Amino acid sequence: MDAGIQQLYHLQSHLIDGGRAAEWAATFTADGTFDSPTYPSPVVGTAALTRFAERFAAGCAADGVVRRHVVTNMAATGTDDDGAVRVEAYLQIVATPRGGAPHIERFTTLADRVVADGEGWRIAARVVRRDDAPGR
Repeated sequence: MDAGIQQLYHLQSHLIDGGRAAEWAATFTADGTFDSPTYPSPVVGTAALTRFAERFAAGCAADGVVRRHVVTNMAATGTDDDGAVRVEAYLQIVATPRGGAPHIERFTTLADRVVADGEGWRIAARVVRRDDAPGR
């Protein structure tokens, strides 16, 4: 897998976990989508992605929990006609309450469409599947 794509995934985790919402949103294309059954509807576009990441940080602070995104087993599974790369990966959300023990809050699978935009790689579309969802 391209080292730039690997760096994108590592950077995304550090940005959202560090409360750097606008920078995290900028790892998506301007019309990028984030679709997860954990949330009520897909998030589309830079402004909405920024607000989404801000809410994530605020929720962590309100809960008194440090949450970490741990992305593993990234695999390029193909390319589209326009050169976009399809990537699948595992994502664990590890939560550590103040004074408490860390635990895995969610285990999910990412299915992404990753595109080069001249400045680097960006997520054009992300679909998250939860392992605890019915029918899995």
